[in-house]
Amino acid sequence: MRALLSFGGVACRSVRISRGWWRVWSAVLLGVFALGTSAAAAGGVQPADAAVPGASVPGARAQTFALANGLTVIVQPDRRAPTAVQMLWLRVGAMDETDPESGVAHVLEHMMFKGTPTVPEGEYSRRIAALGGRDNAFTSRDVTAYHVQLPAEYLLEALRLEADRFAHNTWSDDALRRELAVVQEERRQRIEDEPVAQLYEQFFATAWTAHPYRRPVIGWMGNLQALDAPTVRAFHQRWYVPGNAALVVVGDVDPVQVRRWAEETFGALPARALPPRLADVEPQQRGLRRIEWRGRTQQPTLLMGWRVPRLAHPDADDESARDALALALMAGALDGYRGARLERALVQGQGGTRLADAVGASYGLASRGPQLFVLSATVRAGTAVEAVEAALKGEIARIARDGLDPAELQRVKNQWTASAVFDRDSPFAQARELGMHWALGWPLDAEARLLARLQTIGVEDVQRVARRYFVDEQLTVGVLRPEGGV
Repeated sequence: MRALLSFGGVACRSVRISRGWWRVWSAVLLGVFALGTSAAAAGGVQPADAAVPGASVPGARAQTFALANGLTVIVQPDRRAPTAVQMLWLRVGAMDETDPESGVAHVLEHMMFKGTPTVPEGEYSRRIAALGGRDNAFTSRDVTAYHVQLPAEYLLEALRLEADRFAHNTWSDDALRRELAVVQEERRQRIEDEPVAQLYEQFFATAWTAHPYRRPVIGWMGNLQALDAPTVRAFHQRWYVPGNAALVVVGDVDPVQVRRWAEETFGALPARALPPRLADVEPQQRGLRRIEWRGRTQQPTLLMGWRVPRLAHPDADDESARDALALALMAGALDGYRGARLERALVQGQGGTRLADAVGASYGLASRGPQLFVLSATVRAGTAVEAVEAALKGEIARIARDGLDPAELQRVKNQWTASAVFDRDSPFAQARELGMHWALGWPLDAEARLLARLQTIGVEDVQRVARRYFVDEQLTVGVLRPEGGV
C-alpha cells in the first residue's frame, strides 16, 4: 500500500464535513520544515527548472514564485476541465500550540469562516457557492489548509475572499463562545462518545512524553472550555503571516495571470516576522509502554506502535532514509489489499485460526515530528488480546527471519506508482500533494523522486528494518477493553 503523504490527526469544521476526526494514521510528513520562502525569489514566474527554493526539477509542470512579502505561490496548469482548485496552506498546526492552547489551531480554522469587516459571518461560503464552488478547511498536527474548488473563470474572486480573511479575520467574543460550543460538541461526538477514538488519543499521549504530538488536534476538553478570545486572536497574529503560507492553484489557469492576481490580492498584505519555533525533543524510550482503556465496546481494540525514523528529504541517501523507505514498503506488504499478510494471517485465518475482524499497518514516512509504525486490530469475539498481540509480532518476526518475496515487494511498488498516476486525475489531489511538499520543505516533484528511490529498495532492506526497529524497548501498546470485562 502506498504510504499516504498526509498529516496525521486531522480535524475539520463539522458543519462542512462529516468525517471530522479522521482515523488516526501515523503522520506522514515529518521533519521541522523550512520557515518560509525568501522574498529574494520574487522577480517573476519561475519555470519548473529554475534554481529557486522549492522549485521543481526539469520535466515537472508546476511553477513557483514568491511574493515580496514572502508568501509562496505554486501554480500547476491542468486544462482538462474549466475548473480550478485554490488551496491556502499554513505551516502551523496543533504541534505549534503550547499546552494551555491545546485545540486553538483547529478553533481558529473555524473562526476563519466568521467574517471580516467587509464580509459578514457566513457570507464567505455563500459567495463561493454563488460562484458555483465549494469550500472547506482542515487542521492537522502539522498544517492548516483552506481549499476552494470552483469554475476557473471565478478564481480571482476566490483569491480576493481568501486574502481578505487571511489578513482581516474579525469576529466578536460572543461568536467565539458559540463556536467553542460547536467544537466541544464535535469532540463529544467524535472522541468522548467513540471508545476507539479515545484509545487512539490516550495511545499517542503515552507514546510521546515531550513532543506536541502527544496532544489531540481537536484539543483536550478542559482546554477548550478555558480557551478565550485573546488567545485565539494572538495565535492568528503570530502564525498567519505571509512568509508562513503557500497559495497553491491547480486547474485551467495561466501561471502568469495567476501571478498577477496573487500580487494584486495576497501581495498587498504586509510582511511580518515569524516567531521562533521551539523544538520539543522527545526523550529516548528505554522500555515498553502499555496502556489499558475501558469503554462502551463489545470487542477489544489493540494498537501497537514502534518508534521509527522518518524521511527528512526525498533525495536523502543515508541509512536512516533507506530505512524509512523500507518501512513504507513493509507497511504495504503487511496491509496493502485484502490478500496482504495481516489480512491473510489474522482475519482470514490462513494459519488455522481467525483472531481479528480487522487489521491494519500504518506508517507515515514524513511529517514535521517523529514517527511511529502502528499495527492495529479489532480483536475477534472470544479471542484473547494477548493472542492477537503475539500474532502481530509474529508477522513482523516472519519478515525479519524470511524477508519478502521479490514479487511481493514489487507489487507494493506497483501500487504506489499506480496511486501516484491516479492522483493526476484529480486537481484537488495535485494541489494537496504540492501543498504538502511545500510544507515539508521538499521539492515540488518529490513524488517522482520518491518513486525513483523506492526502486532502489530491495528485500534485504525490508528485512533489515524488521530486525532493527521492532523491539519492545521502542514499543507502546494500547488496548481498549469492554467496560466491566476482564
